Amino acid sequence: MLTPRLYAYAVTGALCVLAGAGAVFAVLAGGGGAALVLAAGVAFGLPSVGLGVLVATRRPDSVVGLLLVLVGGTAVWLTVEELYHQAVARRPGLPFTALYSALSQGSWMFLYVPAGLLMLLFPDGRLPGRRWRRAAAGLLVVPVLFTLISAFDPGPYPAPFQDTPHLLRLPEPYSSVLLVAGLALLPVFLGLLIASTTAIVTRYRRAADEVGRAQLKWFALGAGFLPLTLLLCWASYLFFDVPDLVIAGLAATALAIPAATAIAVLRHDLYDIDRAISTAVTYGVVTTILLGFYTAASFLVGLGAGRTSPAAAAAATAACAAALSPLRTRLQRWVDRRFYPARQAALSAIEELRHRTHTGQARPEQLEASLRTALRDPMLRVGYRLPGTSVLVDAVGDPIDPGAAHVAPVRLGGHDIGAIVRGTTGSRELLRELASVSALLVEVVRLRIEVTRALDEAEASRTRLLHAGYEERRRLERDLHDGAQQRLVSLGMAIRLAQRHLSDGAVDVDDLLDRSVAELALAVSELRQIAHGLRPSSLDDGLGNALAMLAGKAPVPVTLDVSADDLPEDVAMTAYYVASEAMTNAVKHAGPVAIGVHVDRRGDRVTVQISDDGPGGATIRPGAGLSGLSDRVKAAGGALRLSSPAGGGTLVEAVLPCAS
Repeated sequence: MLTPRLYAYAVTGALCVLAGAGAVFAVLAGGGGAALVLAAGVAFGLPSVGLGVLVATRRPDSVVGLLLVLVGGTAVWLTVEELYHQAVARRPGLPFTALYSALSQGSWMFLYVPAGLLMLLFPDGRLPGRRWRRAAAGLLVVPVLFTLISAFDPGPYPAPFQDTPHLLRLPEPYSSVLLVAGLALLPVFLGLLIASTTAIVTRYRRAADEVGRAQLKWFALGAGFLPLTLLLCWASYLFFDVPDLVIAGLAATALAIPAATAIAVLRHDLYDIDRAISTAVTYGVVTTILLGFYTAASFLVGLGAGRTSPAAAAAATAACAAALSPLRTRLQRWVDRRFYPARQAALSAIEELRHRTHTGQARPEQLEASLRTALRDPMLRVGYRLPGTSVLVDAVGDPIDPGAAHVAPVRLGGHDIGAIVRGTTGSRELLRELASVSALLVEVVRLRIEVTRALDEAEASRTRLLHAGYEERRRLERDLHDGAQQRLVSLGMAIRLAQRHLSDGAVDVDDLLDRSVAELALAVSELRQIAHGLRPSSLDDGLGNALAMLAGKAPVPVTLDVSADDLPEDVAMTAYYVASEAMTNAVKHAGPVAIGVHVDRRGDRVTVQISDDGPGGATIRPGAGLSGLSDRVKAAGGALRLSSPAGGGTLVEAVLPCAS
């Protein structure tokens, strides 16, 4: 079964043959002008043919690719016709001259057929409705009738075919009747082309999904390059007195229409089409106003200074710049309201929220709700990235999982501070712009979340420290009651007993005193152990000595690097307990081969780092040793950081303030 893709391939092959014939005609015509015409024609038609083949390959059941190939083929056709004219002018008597002269009188109408059908069938290859069948049939039938009628025209052919005999003739009055009929077909064909254009508007109004609307907008953007040729023609006459710039406009149009059509069919979400249309319309209007103003200013100033006066041109340019400078922003807003309402609504919502926040009538946390309303996207999320974390949280601090949705990062000062997560609508370009505009609001909310979390954490840490103090107090009471206190009570009773029986010799006083001294030594030892838990006595000789003694008791090798002397008592104790607890956790849970301890003082900061080569994966869990250690460090005004990637060992780092 023949598909539109196969037809597109066949037409492309035929166009290659036609281009080859054009090359032969260029050789017969001679001169560099013919070669330039051939190159220009191929260059004009190649983008449409190439993109048409691409669309036909990717969408084999759609006729859009075939029609794009035919649109590009019209440029090749025109080129070959021009080269054939030049060849006949130089070498009269080429074959098929009479037949070509007869049929070429009305063949120009076929040049509009592919474009008309493309507008009727874009983007899905089907007509907008049954009543449009007449328009499609008319686009195919009217050019055939017009070509046949034109072949019977008894008038002389245009140069260089003025001497070519007519193959088809009809006697009067039939030739006149046919001529009238042919003229009547011209407005009919114009109406068919207008109907084809109307089909695009009809499809857009009927489109129920965003995909269809986006495809039609892409097609309209490509077709919008046609007015560009008029602006370039105007500018060319204004500045150079010749219409040469029209060629550039035609070249841009020849590339823009097939490119926009291919993007619409294959990648309609490649770029924000609303933004592209808004920008194109804005600059088109600005250019039109600029040319009009420049024309009027040049005329008025030139009346007194001379048409070609540099002063006139300079004055006109300055007047144009002064007139358009305040107009540009207002014009962009006016265009956005009509062609890009989502952008205008979102920017207005952000600006209004910023103003209301400044006056105290709103809170910056309402940014998400404002954007949802403006973009009509109830699933849109605004996330905030807290320092030192990789997850996004919402305005109340709960984690956000963007999933597969597009995420537009919000950056401020080179740092990621949040993101806007697309829900059901909104282009990537628009979200990126909104992320940039709302950066200050996001930063305010992020700082508020961070402050709230810091206050909550401080309160929780204070509570944990209070409970830990109570527990430590109960432990000391229990240790004193069960240990040293009992021994001292027993010692007192033994001495009292010795006192009572000292005179009668009933008690071996020497043995009793020896046992009392032993009990007293045990009580002193237990009291020293309890006191060591409150403050290690090894700190009397400095933090380095205390850590060396601690490392000597460890069951694994410990590498010490201590370059912090004369630390305040509270800082030295905190640093010691950080090292002690981190080493204990490493030995207990990680099973490392070696442990490294590094203490360094720089200015008013002391950094304590404990690293091991264990399996990693450590976390700070409530109630665990590291959690209590974190509370101790925070109570001292410092910060505890944990880095423990899986398979990469563990690093515990505490940064403590140290006033000089």
